[in-house]
Amino acid sequence: MNDDDQKDEVKPAEEASDSSEDTTDSADPPVESAENAETEVAPSSEQPEEDYEEEEEEVEFDLEAQIEEFRLQIEEEPENCVHHYNLGEALSELGDMEEAKSEFDLALEYDKEDGFSSVIHFAIGELYYNQLISGIHGTVVRSSVGLHSAHKAGDTITQVNSEDYEIPISEFELAIQDLGLLKADDEIVEYINENAPRQISDTCYKWASDLIDKSRQIEHYGDEIKDVKKAQKLLKKTMELDPNHTQAALMVKYVKKMLLEGWQAYDEYGFEAKKIQGSG
Repeated sequence: MNDDDQKDEVKPAEEASDSSEDTTDSADPPVESAENAETEVAPSSEQPEEDYEEEEEEVEFDLEAQIEEFRLQIEEEPENCVHHYNLGEALSELGDMEEAKSEFDLALEYDKEDGFSSVIHFAIGELYYNQLISGIHGTVVRSSVGLHSAHKAGDTITQVNSEDYEIPISEFELAIQDLGLLKADDEIVEYINENAPRQISDTCYKWASDLIDKSRQIEHYGDEIKDVKKAQKLLKKTMELDPNHTQAALMVKYVKKMLLEGWQAYDEYGFEAKKIQGSG
């Protein structure tokens, strides 16, 4: 299949979701052709328009059937990177993150000219970011702003692995790096251009927030000041990429106050466990 054929089939990074749902935020929302618009069957005069709309809403998108369709396409053209990318997106929507990643890796392998690598890297970045926020790091309060962290018993962040944040950031950076090679519709190019920096910003903010949450836990690991200073640098990068990030702007002020005045670490029940001294 030539590049023009692949261009027509490529799906944006978030288009594998239910096509019957609102796609306002999609990179390449479906556009109804003029021919379809002219031949669209209007509701009968005997059928209220509201009932017609309700029937339309009941039509469900069969994700598993689409996955099978993508697998058949791969059987026919096993080295077509677009088919592997589309299957990866569908598997991601289904929640099969491990196989989705395998398909994205195959898509990169078969994308010999890097014509779709920007979209693929963006999808991989989202995959890792979604994994990051789906576990304990997603259930714990994401911002430590307040008198104390309102964590439930067991919902504490005592480990923050840098690699968990560096991987999605690097994938979004690669998406930006390869954007000039992207062979896709202008809407997809614009989507990656706008959202990859935003995703990096959000990941940096999440990383900073988790470090601050860690510094306020009962665990006596001794690097509270070091972690908060690292969080301060991450918040700075967040604001550089997204000056309108209101949560990060608030956190920047809070971190300055923490480092100057010190702060308390609390146990899982909200009771003070120890005091971290500030520089003031």
